[in-house]
Amino acid sequence: MIKVGIIGGSGLDDPDILKDAQDVEIYTPYGDPSSPLKTGQINGVDTVLLARHGRKHQYSPTQVNNRANIMAFKEMGVTHIIATTACGSLRQEIDRGHLVILDQFIDFTRFRKNTFHESFEKGPVHTAMAEPFDAVLRECLFRTADGMGLDAHEKGCVVTIEGPRFSTVAESNMFRLWGADVINMSTAPEAMLANEAGIPYAAVAMSTDYDCWKQDEEPVTWDEILKVFNQNADNVKQLLKAAVKALADQSE
Repeated sequence: MIKVGIIGGSGLDDPDILKDAQDVEIYTPYGDPSSPLKTGQINGVDTVLLARHGRKHQYSPTQVNNRANIMAFKEMGVTHIIATTACGSLRQEIDRGHLVILDQFIDFTRFRKNTFHESFEKGPVHTAMAEPFDAVLRECLFRTADGMGLDAHEKGCVVTIEGPRFSTVAESNMFRLWGADVINMSTAPEAMLANEAGIPYAAVAMSTDYDCWKQDEEPVTWDEILKVFNQNADNVKQLLKAAVKALADQSE
């Protein structure tokens, strides 16, 4: 029996995707998660929804308690995590509104708790992170998106910056040279912690802008991001519902 945890990024935490939704308050050794967990079902599959930035978007990327979020899922018995995130595109071919099923990340954050194992008092722990996104979940997401006719890229490397500011042109160009395809402020250390917790994790990123490397366009603004986001958010919600059903079907 699977139980899917969905981490909703900005605007992608709509509780209406759940049937028979109810709040569950849960506390962890790492503090409170970003929001009460919303439990319910999607197509008969037990699902737990969490708003990464809080239900009022009150937490900046640095303030998000990623450790509490992942641990809350673990304590709820979540077997798979699907995360959603808005991102900026660092590649011409990843247009606004396109979806990217992430396969690698570069961690460019500075101030976040990125492990459950800060002390080696009980022995050293070095979690393997070569392939941080679960292959089965990734395939399920891409196959489902492709079947729905969505503009989806099968893989992509995300660089996560600390934020909340956007990049400089020099930084944006540097990230492109590093091999990053998209940029956001949320995947690290969320993906690391899910791996440490032993929960298969995948993320679908929606491109909303071209960051600031593309010199024939104006630099990205929050208003521009929201406009593109609102135009395409329903695609992500429909993908989540279809992917949860597909995952349950293939797990039987």
